[in-house]
Amino acid sequence: MQNALIASFFAQLCFAALALAAPVEKELVVQKTDAWQYGTGGGIIGLIVLILDIIVFVEVVKSNRPPIHKLLWCLLVFFFPIGGLIIYWLFSNRAAHNSSSGYEALP
Repeated sequence: MQNALIASFFAQLCFAALALAAPVEKELVVQKTDAWQYGTGGGIIGLIVLILDIIVFVEVVKSNRPPIHKLLWCLLVFFFPIGGLIIYWLFSNRAAHNSSSGYEALP
């Protein structure tokens, strides 16, 4: 039952992403500007999101979750960096899966 709910939620997220995707332009526009100009690469907010995502990856890998759950959490955060981060912090039950003894060997 829980797996069906998770699959349904994930499918709804995928459909929402497709519905909100911007249309592709027919003509390719090449701009000859400096790559270091303001706004490229995500800026300071992108750096903060990257650091928080890396913290989540390390925390998930160090947890005592089953390997498939670790993979699913990492994929969620990888494909949806901001949304996955928020979902992880709200719904992951981190305290119950915290293993402070280090990395757990995969079976």
